[in-house]
Amino acid sequence: MTQHPQQDQPPLSGILVIDKPYAMTSMTVCSSVRARLRRGGAPKRVKVGHGGTLDPLATGVLVVLVGKATPLCNAIMEGQKEYLAGIDLSATSPTDDLESEPVPVPGAAPPNTDTINEVCARFIGTIQQRPPAHSAVKIGGERSYARARRGETIEPEPRPVRIDAIDIVSLDWPVLTLRVVSGKGVYIRSLARDVGRELTGGGVLVSLRRTRVGAFDESMAVGLDDLPRVMTSDDLLPVPAHLARPRPADDR
Repeated sequence: MTQHPQQDQPPLSGILVIDKPYAMTSMTVCSSVRARLRRGGAPKRVKVGHGGTLDPLATGVLVVLVGKATPLCNAIMEGQKEYLAGIDLSATSPTDDLESEPVPVPGAAPPNTDTINEVCARFIGTIQQRPPAHSAVKIGGERSYARARRGETIEPEPRPVRIDAIDIVSLDWPVLTLRVVSGKGVYIRSLARDVGRELTGGGVLVSLRRTRVGAFDESMAVGLDDLPRVMTSDDLLPVPAHLARPRPADDR
């Protein structure tokens, strides 16, 4: 019996560090990678996932997991994240970002550096953070954003998250740019909203770039358009040893 060529190949397993473009979903990136692998002979149902969603309006590091590496999704998401966040302190918006029209805050004025540092310090550590109304959090069995888009007033319950560091990068009024280092599950939109509210009453996330996920940083990232149209296992990075080794039973 003649075997299909795929049966002679070892199972696909590997990682890609993608610089996700603006206005593209994380799952669209995964679909594009899957299509390239299938052109290279991968099975039609080859698994492709990612280690932590980036919103469509964000750019930067998206860790894409292929084949037998996809179960590492949770391990990747546990890693520390680093972001550059641009916050418009002169406005608010229903979605806390540019997905909805910003509304100017009357009388908003530039804060000084000491005040910014003092306010940011209040958000470092384990804090209670309320997710955005326009988020995928489920309320009553339904996604929060679905209810918010129907015009319902939504107040998701706060939940504990960890923020390790917040540093000022620049203040080019009205945009304050911060470097944020955090654990998993942090909504940077919510942080922008809450920091802005304390400073000026405003707080709209107008730019977001993820620069690091655990050991994977933007120096390792490649643009989606720079990937070959036809991809094979040779185009994948091997799974790092610290992720490949079995976890102790108590940590599972």
